Amino acid sequence: MGKYFTHSTGHGVGLEIHEQPRWPQAEMPLSAGMVITIEPGVYLPGKFGIRIEDMVAVTKSGAGF
Repeated sequence: MGKYFTHSTGHGVGLEIHEQPRWPQAEMPLSAGMVITIEPGVYLPGKFGIRIEDMVAVTKSGAGF
């Protein structure tokens, strides 16, 4: 289904809802204190699409949902 994943994987969240880094284009490393979204989307032309979005806080020991 790879060709149907046309939406970006996610982005940073801060003062603006859509901030850097953006995936998969970003080469910016994640660091503790960042808030990011993980929102893969699959779209089947002429049928439907779906995107599930999770907001994640990046911490020193990993990530928290």
